[in-house]
Amino acid sequence: MSLETITHLAQTSGGILYLMFVLLAVALAVMIERFWALGRMQAQCKAWVRELKGHAHVDTRLLRTRAEQDSGSPAAQVVAVALAHDLGDTLEHFSSSLEEAVMDQAPRIDRGLWVLDTIVTLAPLLGLLGTIIGMFNTFQALSNPGAATQAVTGGVGEALLATAAGLFIAVLGLVAFNALNQRVRLVLHQLERIKLMLTNRMYPHYRAGGVPSSQGASTQAAAAHPAVRPQALQHPAKPAVLQQHVA
Repeated sequence: MSLETITHLAQTSGGILYLMFVLLAVALAVMIERFWALGRMQAQCKAWVRELKGHAHVDTRLLRTRAEQDSGSPAAQVVAVALAHDLGDTLEHFSSSLEEAVMDQAPRIDRGLWVLDTIVTLAPLLGLLGTIIGMFNTFQALSNPGAATQAVTGGVGEALLATAAGLFIAVLGLVAFNALNQRVRLVLHQLERIKLMLTNRMYPHYRAGGVPSSQGASTQAAAAHPAVRPQALQHPAKPAVLQQHVA
């Protein structure tokens, strides 16, 4: 099919095929940008998971340096909340602050997917509208006395082309939308994993410095009766290299 034929079909479709081309271009732009951005976020989150796995405690100096080098990633934003946490606050509030930080990154992670979702729904409907316009042209040709067979079949061909274009865009967009949704879930899962890793590595700092707030009463009771002090509240042996507490 030549360019001249496509241009003629687009003109006789009432502008529907032109709009289809615009939707296809927008869908491709969203796909390329989101695949690149989410792939980069996945790699950054995996790097942070590997970094935290190598530490049993929260090392403020090391994590701050690492966060400054990777300040644009969602994982670094979550770690920055951990670095700014006050040890005088409860461990439960620390976990809630990290959860809030993860939720703050969610709109950034799935940004633009609504556009792709809209195109997937809109393209078949526009194809149906183009089909109706093509059938109008066919009926108009039939209403003329002595209408050539080519004019009738040409209108049917135009109608089928609009339908095919809408279905093609919808199928392409649906496959990409599902793949991108899977990547969004993986990135959010990695952020949740980072949140849990930070919480688990913060607990020794609370255990060494005393458990505030909701666990304060049980700590005082254990101090009053050292013979029955729970093992979980005893101070751990100091490591060879003293880890820095979070400021």
